[in-house]
Amino acid sequence: MAVIALLALVLDVLIGWPDAVYRRVGHPVTWAGRLIAALDRTLNKGRARRAKGALTVVVVLLAAMIPAVLIQAWLGPWVAAVLAWPLVAARSLDQHLRAVAVPLAAGDLAAARGATAMIVGRDVTRADTPALSRASLESLAENFSDGVIAPLFWAAVGGLPGIAAYKAINTMDSMIGHRTPRHEAFGMIAARLDDVANLIPARLSAGLIAIASGRRARAALRVTLRDASAHRSPNAGWPEGAMAGALDCRLSGPRVYADRVADEPWLNAAAPDPDAADLRRGIALIRRATVVAALLLAAVALL
Repeated sequence: MAVIALLALVLDVLIGWPDAVYRRVGHPVTWAGRLIAALDRTLNKGRARRAKGALTVVVVLLAAMIPAVLIQAWLGPWVAAVLAWPLVAARSLDQHLRAVAVPLAAGDLAAARGATAMIVGRDVTRADTPALSRASLESLAENFSDGVIAPLFWAAVGGLPGIAAYKAINTMDSMIGHRTPRHEAFGMIAARLDDVANLIPARLSAGLIAIASGRRARAALRVTLRDASAHRSPNAGWPEGAMAGALDCRLSGPRVYADRVADEPWLNAAAPDPDAADLRRGIALIRRATVVAALLLAAVALL
């Protein structure tokens, strides 16, 4: 199964998901999104919303896993690896963060704010360079875990069905796993399942970031072990804490959303705010961590 994960990563890094293909057929995540949205519209009303949310989870998982199981059984691991390829997001993560880093380094805050708004949910319309750098580095660390390491982990564990199930869970969490009046009951099972699915990958991601940070590895681990549990998420604090320690900057902290101000605790609070140079260093760090992940997958595949 590690071969499937490794080949999917290599294809993603080399090719990504081409725009021409996306325009013609979309993307597996958008296909799952349409199913989730339809079930949300149909079932998320009236009584027993938690039970209806659980039914949604079952339907979406079956829709993702049954074709994956059949394809892997009938067509083998090479075809499974090709079909797992669009479910890894290393290349797109790098592209989205460079879209912030380039204008930020040039002092073009308007362009940097626009690019940052594409990758975070908070309000960045008046964010300065430190706030944009923090938001982008947090997104980089969290999405390294959710978009790269978690899919690879579940592909290594379960092949194409494993990665398909994980992406279905992660997509459900992003669409219905919110603590809002509409989704708090309906999306509860999806949100809890996403927490469980990311439990191991988040900690692996922190370790990979620490390894890739070289001489800062001990600091990255120290900040992670000290501060990760203070994060609002049971998982995101691990890669974000490792990033904060590796770059010697503070992350998280208060942020503004459309309807509220969230007074989140700091990660690595005594360190200075990050700047544009730290964002570029963070992007390079995640590239190195991705290489380390590839080497580990290759070692497992050889064994």
